[in-house]
Amino acid sequence: MTLIFLSDKWTKQNISNLKIQRNSVTEPIVLVPGSNATQYRFDPLIRDINKREKTPHSLLRVLVHKNYTISYSGAIKKGERQPFIVIAFEDNKDGFKNIKKQAIWLKYALKYISQQYEFRKISLIGHSNGGLIITYALEHNLTSHYLTVQKVMTIAAPYNLNDSSVRSETELLENLIANRKYIPNSIDMYSLAGTQSYSNDGLVPLYSVLAGRYIYQKQVKHYTCQGR
Repeated sequence: MTLIFLSDKWTKQNISNLKIQRNSVTEPIVLVPGSNATQYRFDPLIRDINKREKTPHSLLRVLVHKNYTISYSGAIKKGERQPFIVIAFEDNKDGFKNIKKQAIWLKYALKYISQQYEFRKISLIGHSNGGLIITYALEHNLTSHYLTVQKVMTIAAPYNLNDSSVRSETELLENLIANRKYIPNSIDMYSLAGTQSYSNDGLVPLYSVLAGRYIYQKQVKHYTCQGR
């Protein structure tokens, strides 16, 4: 009887997951800010985008706390195809150790939110260390639990941290290169080396941004790096 019950429960859950996968029209753009930045980091950018759109995008701001609780502000409109979701972290400090923790929190938040809002496809934008968090998460099962990442954009992501040397690799870069094979090869990836906005995170060495090619190039479906 126990086996029958568990089998029935498993079957119903899988049918439910397949229905969500088939019926969901929502494909959010998820933005991850850099170190010391909050869930309000992208507000000016999103306001500017919405001014140009006939139908403004809704915005859900998410803060993941160190104890794995989640705070929200804003909401996603029902049936909206491409809302914005900003995911920030209570512990938003710099450093490889924290980046690894933030990647775990990102995966946790996305799993929880995707179940709430019934979406299975996302695109990701990461500014500065947000790009590193996304990259580490992609290499550690971000796309499990029926979640598909279609596009990734990183803006001034310091893949080699503050090291500007072309002859040395930080522990972070070595780790990301070693695990690049786990990044889904169906992704379109865009790396921007600079931007006129978001300048208060400090100057990122150009080589550190360009080092992203050792992670993504020839691993994903499409890789483009552009500087300014």
